[in-house]
Amino acid sequence: MKINQNRILKGNNGNVWLNGRLLAQVKSIEAKITGNFEEVNTVGSNATYNAYTGWSGEGTLVMQKIDSTALNLLADAYKTGDMPDIKITSKLKDQSTGKSERAAISDVVFTEFNLMKFEAKALVEEELPLKFSDYDVLETI
Repeated sequence: MKINQNRILKGNNGNVWLNGRLLAQVKSIEAKITGNFEEVNTVGSNATYNAYTGWSGEGTLVMQKIDSTALNLLADAYKTGDMPDIKITSKLKDQSTGKSERAAISDVVFTEFNLMKFEAKALVEEELPLKFSDYDVLETI
């Protein structure tokens, strides 16, 4: 079977919204689910079984620094301990069919942020590691 290279999704056909606000400066985003499993061993069997006990979500949002989006959202929250409600939605469009894959993560917490980061003759990026405790698949291709 031959793959039509035009159907391979490309990241530059994606968009990301932070609390409903379209972010033009996103360089990359990753949100992944990791299953939690506990090993189960029983007498009479040499196999190790795995019992599903839940999941965790984590990822990273990388942005070109064009404004103080992250600093405005997180600086006071880290000082006061009053974390903001954060929801991130993504959309990745297949240009050849017009169909999109959309997903949303909520209960997002950014586990670190840069207070200061830059160097001479270099573009400034912000890397925001994150964790989340809810997600929805909104549309599939």
